Amino acid sequence: MNYLRVTGGRVLRPDGRVERADVAVDRDEGTVRAVGPPDEVDEALGGAAAETLDASGSLVMPGLVNAHTHVAMTLLRGYADDKPLDPWLREDIWPAEAELTPDDIEAGAELGVLEMIRSGTTAFADMYFAMDRVADVVDRAGLRARLGHGVVTVGKNDADARADVAESLAVARDLDGAADGRIRTAFMPHSLTTVGEEFLREGVAEARAAGVPVHLHANETTDEVDPIVDERGQRPIAYADDLDALGPDDFFAHGVHVDGSEIDRLAEAGTAVVHCPASNMKLASGMAPVRRLREAGVTVALGTDGAASNNDLDVFDEMRDAAMLGKLAADDASAVPAAAVVEMATAGGADALGLPGGRIEAGAAADLAVVDLDAPHLTPVHDPVSHLAYAARGSDVRHTVCDGEVLMRDREVLTLDADAVQERAAAAANGLVDRVEGN
Repeated sequence: MNYLRVTGGRVLRPDGRVERADVAVDRDEGTVRAVGPPDEVDEALGGAAAETLDASGSLVMPGLVNAHTHVAMTLLRGYADDKPLDPWLREDIWPAEAELTPDDIEAGAELGVLEMIRSGTTAFADMYFAMDRVADVVDRAGLRARLGHGVVTVGKNDADARADVAESLAVARDLDGAADGRIRTAFMPHSLTTVGEEFLREGVAEARAAGVPVHLHANETTDEVDPIVDERGQRPIAYADDLDALGPDDFFAHGVHVDGSEIDRLAEAGTAVVHCPASNMKLASGMAPVRRLREAGVTVALGTDGAASNNDLDVFDEMRDAAMLGKLAADDASAVPAAAVVEMATAGGADALGLPGGRIEAGAAADLAVVDLDAPHLTPVHDPVSHLAYAARGSDVRHTVCDGEVLMRDREVLTLDADAVQERAAAAANGLVDRVEGN
């Protein structure tokens, strides 16, 4: 047997308790074999030898889940800031994306997954382009992901629009199960306003027939709500339901401007919402009603969105932002407490994406982040869960484990050449900007 043992630390359990324990991992199965005092773990391993990870002075938590991002947009980090969503997309982001090559996207994806490994993220959802290249990066890096080709039909002729839908469906079919099963897929129309109704209906119908979930942006800004209400006389989530795009395996990004009827509809359908607080604040999109969503029974996850609107992929930042923005939105300091955002960043994210992970218990996927608590900004440790939400940073992550494999040990990423990744991404970003400015 091939075992890994995380020793000497405290462990965050599924019920929110923190206890001193070792974690034994079956690396062949990629699962947690046992959690408990050293003697109990010894018994579970039956005396078998195990590779060890030292967690002394640290908290072992489930690997973080970045449930909505556009990972290759790391190349556009800091490229266009301080603008509202619609002009930002149309004047800056979409013209730059038109110049992207598959090599650029691979370089940006490598940079993004490097950043995520170094900040304790073990799974993510990505909506972008050249997804075969992104899948190759995920495979090499050792992470989990739910991937999809993003569809935009506005401004395209009928043939090009249908080709875009077909590509998203083909990606969902061809890449599902890649990377030894760590990659799952989805049909990913960009939003209910950037994909025409005819194409949405056809694409969703084919996705349903194939058993493929749907992921899209919904109710991010009032500009994604008002046109649907004006043209159709119904709210966006009702429109999504009419399209058959609202199901228990589906997940929608943002959900900022949802009303009570939409919250009830999401809860009834079992459709998850991915809250992206940093992006929503930066683009002044609004404040999602996270407490109301959670109280209604909606699964809420956390996402960074793309690095161009964040500007990093650190889910620890999203936890702090979600807790604080949630209090402001509810006008109540008790709203969206620390334990809630930690759950959203772990089990909530895994549940939203339909991926393993999010919990440390026997039989669960061995996706772990070991957070070093020995730092001035984390001293004293009255409440480790509070620290995860309000004080910890991605740079506090000491080890990262996914599917039982050590991806980072003592801050050294083992699956990627960090220096080469950064150099390649910087060169790709510079070349991209030169092409955009030359047009």
